[in-house]
Amino acid sequence: MECCFSAKLSPPYPSFILNLQLQGSSSHVHTRLSRHSRHPRLLSHPLPKPFLQVDETQTLRYQENSAVFALKAYKGQVVAEARKQGWDLGRFVKTLYFFNGPPSPAKFFEFLAAKLSSTSPSETAKPMGSSGIVLVVGATGGVGKRVVDILQKNGSQVRVLVRNEEKARKLLGSDIDMIVGDITKQNTLVPDYFKGVRKVINAASVIVGPKEGDTPDRAKYSQGIKFFEPEIKGDPPEMVEYIGMKNLINAVKESVGLENGKLLFGCEDNSFKDLPWGALDDVVMGGVSESTFQIDTTGGENGGPTGIFKGVVSTANNGGFTSVRTRNFAVPEDLSAYDGLELRLKGDGRRYKLIIRISRDWDTIGYTASFDTVAGQWQSIRLPFSTLRPIFRARTVADAPPFDPSNIISLQLMFSKFEYDGKLNPTFVEGPFQFPVSSIKAYIKDPITPRFVHVGSAGVTRPDRPGLDLSKQPPAVRLNKELDFILTFKLKGEDLIRESGIPYAIVRPCALTEEPAGADLIFDQGDNITGKISREEIARICVAALESPFALDKTFEVKSVVPFSEPFTVDPKNPPPEKDYNEYFKNLKDGITGKEYLEQRCPVSV
Repeated sequence: MECCFSAKLSPPYPSFILNLQLQGSSSHVHTRLSRHSRHPRLLSHPLPKPFLQVDETQTLRYQENSAVFALKAYKGQVVAEARKQGWDLGRFVKTLYFFNGPPSPAKFFEFLAAKLSSTSPSETAKPMGSSGIVLVVGATGGVGKRVVDILQKNGSQVRVLVRNEEKARKLLGSDIDMIVGDITKQNTLVPDYFKGVRKVINAASVIVGPKEGDTPDRAKYSQGIKFFEPEIKGDPPEMVEYIGMKNLINAVKESVGLENGKLLFGCEDNSFKDLPWGALDDVVMGGVSESTFQIDTTGGENGGPTGIFKGVVSTANNGGFTSVRTRNFAVPEDLSAYDGLELRLKGDGRRYKLIIRISRDWDTIGYTASFDTVAGQWQSIRLPFSTLRPIFRARTVADAPPFDPSNIISLQLMFSKFEYDGKLNPTFVEGPFQFPVSSIKAYIKDPITPRFVHVGSAGVTRPDRPGLDLSKQPPAVRLNKELDFILTFKLKGEDLIRESGIPYAIVRPCALTEEPAGADLIFDQGDNITGKISREEIARICVAALESPFALDKTFEVKSVVPFSEPFTVDPKNPPPEKDYNEYFKNLKDGITGKEYLEQRCPVSV
């Protein structure tokens, strides 16, 4: 097969006239395509149906739906008149096929012309904001309803997860954003219900009440279970505290994100996650640059696997860029819980681009960030979503839709002579290049704060603790077995949170009361203290923990300094000052849960 390629350019804004002329049989076409397809992943995807056909008039056609890309018969070699450099038709067509086919011919040629003539002045991109919903689980309970009230007063977006819609509407208002579901029933926790949720306060708990019932004014409830023989009301602890916790974590995990990020490409936990990369070089514009993306099983930072983006870049035929791009993901990546992408790579001193697309179209806006590398050095480069620049046909689109991290369709790495809006890459050099990339992952920016705040219970590690004087312990500790191992399953539920990878804080209140907030507090760790604390105070602590990096991954107990024998009241005319809970959180330490049988330590009092 022989053909002729002609590109005619006229300054200052060239139009692109493409004339592809071929002669030969379809078998020759297939042979040449195979010979020039160097990307290993391309070879694993044979051409379907009649990829290229010769019709009765000896016109070779590429068909996509109703569009026909006609290649007329002509005898000659594939050459580019601009610099008499060879141009690879096979690689051109194979590139288009790998990325699910080109657009219609008219749109494709319009794209080529615009690419060559993009000299518009720089535009300032719109900032890309983000917002998130706080989900309150157990929102009709004593702590939960107070959490909802505080969040609403703070102006937060609130969504509640409740079992009884009528009760919730009556208690929380008819316009509350609501999910009706049950954490003990996984099929009621539909993933779409949790879209947009960025933080969770879980105040759901197994229901414990006095055996003989409460008084009409709920005096027993107000005093907690200390003075009355308790029993489980409703679902057992295993279903609520353990299975329910597992279901809840699975339902919100994608929405709230992982502290260590979400891996898109690279090695993690002794497994390698790959992506369907394919070369997308300036051959689509008549150029001759060429690149590939390969996996080197021992070329990584510590001798492990890494991807390598490499090739040769040339400005011949008005080219000047190479890139590798993923096929469109079958299911869009939802990275809305994260703040950007982090690349772990070994630099060569040049400037590259990362391009993210949120549309399945071929010719569409690419949300772009340029980044500089240090020669010969492994480095981590973070590219915040908020700094991505919407680029279409080499121009900044000032009125582009905001970047949507919940709908990521493809990724692209590029080395180019061009930046955008007529600017040039100051580090561009023609010739070979090699760019190892060991991982690409989504990250949560620092300082990381808890995304999942859980209201647990003091005493969860005490039922089996040797040497403990049970007579001085709360009823739940003394009666753990009789209460269907309530504290055992509460602890197992806590462990699920700690193992989930979600940024968390676990608040363990002592006996809860209906007293007002405002008393001085004692925060402790190691699960040793007893006492009481108001539900209002716990609600305030939970909301404060969502915003405090000092509360991240901490487990702690809390009580007021007021003994059980003394009621706590507040003078409305002289209320206590609002607390800065960070002063308490700052004294907390990592890794202390009470399971470690640590030495008794003095409570931290502020």
